[in-house]
Amino acid sequence: MGIWELVVIFIVGLLVLGPERLPKAIRSGARWFKTIKQMANNVQAEINEELRVHELHQNLKKAEEQGFENLSPDLKRSVDELTEAAESVKNTYKKEVSKENNNDK
Repeated sequence: MGIWELVVIFIVGLLVLGPERLPKAIRSGARWFKTIKQMANNVQAEINEELRVHELHQNLKKAEEQGFENLSPDLKRSVDELTEAAESVKNTYKKEVSKENNNDK
């Protein structure tokens, strides 16, 4: 939107709503705009994460088909990333189990 379009919208809003209600309407509109923008960003982040997971899954299938030998750099990186993620989950699980065992004593 250009500056002149905003000026026209402001003048129309001033005429329709009046000087008392216009600031409230602007704040309300800004809140709605911020909420919608946050929702759009969240959806975009979720879609990007799902695409990344899908790509990792496909790369893992390719690596399995090749027997994890002579992998391209992309496949090797994907396998390494998945291995690190699995180790992270395993370590977190071990810590939780050891905490539970210590609490039981």
